[in-house]
Amino acid sequence: MAALAACTALVAGCGNDTAPDRGYPELRKALGSLSRELDEACGRTETPESCARDLDGLTAPTERAFAQVLDHKLLDAGVVGAMNELERARELRVAAAREARSRQDPHHLPLARAVAAEKLAYQRLLAELERLRTAPPPGDGTDPV
Repeated sequence: MAALAACTALVAGCGNDTAPDRGYPELRKALGSLSRELDEACGRTETPESCARDLDGLTAPTERAFAQVLDHKLLDAGVVGAMNELERARELRVAAAREARSRQDPHHLPLARAVAAEKLAYQRLLAELERLRTAPPPGDGTDPV
């Protein structure tokens, strides 16, 4: 009877109340920074060319957020897909910016479209990273450590 009581107490002590904080504060901070910088990028009066320069500034915060995902081993197919989409959008935007410079047209329509597509790709990536950050652990959190 005493052994059963000891086992019950041990199992009860390993529940969610002793689980580590799953809020990932470093990742939350990196995502907040990336989100703010994305919101501030590309004001209404900016040309697509200047907006493209703003998007270039998002590389460092994106890499910090991705490093946090890797540190916490949170990577999944959704994030990989969003990162691939962002990379493709960035490549298209760089090519469109090169064409706009060669035409000396800061309002080049393909560049404006590429900039909009890259912003959407960033927003999808942010959504995927936030989904990962807030997802509950597999099971009910009472799995053995």
